[in-house]
Formats: sequence, structure tokens, C-alpha cells
Amino acid sequence: MPIEIALMIEGQNGLTWPRWQRLAQAAEDLGFVGLYRSDHFTNANPPEKDSLELWVSLTWLAAHTKRIEFGPLVSPVSFRHPALTARMAAAVDDLSGGRLHLGLGAGWQEREHTMFGFDLLPVGPRFQRFTEGLEVITRLLRSDTPVTWIGEYYQLREAILLPRPQRPGGPPIVIGGNGEKRTLALTARYADEWNAVFVSPNRFAELNSRLDALLTEAGRTRTAVRRSLMTGSVFGRDEREVERLLAGRNRTQLQERGVLVGTASEIVTQIQAFAEVGVERIMAQWLDLDDLDRLEAFATQVLAQFR
Repeated sequence: MPIEIALMIEGQNGLTWPRWQRLAQAAEDLGFVGLYRSDHFTNANPPEKDSLELWVSLTWLAAHTKRIEFGPLVSPVSFRHPALTARMAAAVDDLSGGRLHLGLGAGWQEREHTMFGFDLLPVGPRFQRFTEGLEVITRLLRSDTPVTWIGEYYQLREAILLPRPQRPGGPPIVIGGNGEKRTLALTARYADEWNAVFVSPNRFAELNSRLDALLTEAGRTRTAVRRSLMTGSVFGRDEREVERLLAGRNRTQLQERGVLVGTASEIVTQIQAFAEVGVERIMAQWLDLDDLDRLEAFATQVLAQFR
């Protein structure tokens, strides 16, 4: 089964305009299928680092790239009213010519919510709010007539997005996470793509099978939802560089979590294992935002094997 390879960066981990612009150009030039980023104000632990606001950065990306797909992995509804998210997503997708993938989540990082005054909520209410956010966003993007919908957290009264999205139904909705009870159920109900996070091929296969069953229960076909994976990468041009980048971390334990670790041949084998269990697109996390030489080597030695 063919598999696509994209980049994923942590936008709160030192992202500045020069870095973002260089990474976007590199993703375009080197042949990656997409460039995705997290939506956080800060990291879970100090120190504080530079961070670009998500939708401002995606608007720039839409206007300054021509080929790559892009989007948040993922944007929490706790940061923005879902009606605002739907409006921005439709506009950015139109600006890009239909290349946005709208990744959505419930929110999880307590530190940034406390720092900036956002209400994270306990897990149960948090997912209820997320469910309502998905209702608001999907209804606004997919309905050509005014929408009235009343929930506990959000309410729509004769609301419509104009202009209508150029793509019928707007950009595809991506839901990320590995939770069997809540996340996969919401994916089966609302999403166009499921993005698993840091799992082994065996675990991905288990979750994938569960999603198939939930899609059947929801009256949707298996092919209605694309399957992708976001995972870490520790790529070295030789074994010495791999060991330097590991910095004492256990290679086997990382690989058991689904992290791509090793030289090109090792990582190619790991990616092939994910393709065999149904991963259609892998977003390789690239933490060193300035190491474009190693990124080019990754493209030449790894990405080239899957074109």
C-alpha cells in the first residue's frame, strides 16, 4: 500500500517567521506532501520559547506555497470559538486553492490554559464541549442554508458562512488521538481523516480495526476516513549521528512507541511497516527547526524511496 510522507513541527518550540518561511520552502522544494504544525501557546514545561500564532502562520503559508497540504495537528476548541475557527478555515482553504486539512482537538495541556486564562475543563465536559464544537464547525462548513443548533456550550441561530467554501463541505476535518472510547467514536461520526499519535504498527492496526467497526455502526464506509499517523523521528545520516541525536535515550523503547529511529534504511523499513497496517500518510515530527541540511538528507535518502 502506498504511503505519503509529510513534515510536522511543534509551533511553540521556537518557531519564528524566518524559521517558518525556510521550513515551508524546504517542504515545497524537497517533495514532502505536506507541512503540519501544533497549535500551542507554550510547551508543557519551561523554558518559554518563541511561538507563532497558528492561523496567522497558516494564512501566510496558504499565500506563499503552491503545492503542499497543511494544517494544525491539532487545534483545540478551547482556544477559539468554533464558529470563528470555521470562518478562518474556510477562508484559508480558499486562499490556498484547497490544501488545508482542519485538525481539531479537545485540548490537553493544562499549563498553557492556566497561563493564558483558557478553561480546559475536566475530561468529561471537555469532550462534550469538543463534540459541540465539531457540530458547529461541520454544520457551518457543510450547510448551504442557515443553521440553527442549540447546545450547552455553543448556539447557532440562523447562522451561515458566506462566501461558501470553494470546496464543497469545506476543508477535510482531521481528528487526532488514540482514545478508543471518545476519540475514535467522534472520528467515525464527524471526521474525514483520523490521525493516530505515537503508536507502534501493531497498536495502529488494533485501533484501525476498531475505527472500521465504528464507521460501520455509523453507516459510513471504511474509505470515508483517511488514516494517518503523527510520530517522532530521530534520523541520522550515519550511525554516529543517530547516537548523538538519541542522547542516551533507548532506541528500542522509542521504536516501540512508533518513533522513526535510525539511518535511512532503518527508517524506510519502519515506514513500510506502517504502510502495511494501513497508514496512508505519516507526519514525521521534525524538532530541530534549523537543521535543514539533515532534513534535505532525509528527503534524499528516505522520502525518495516512497515517491
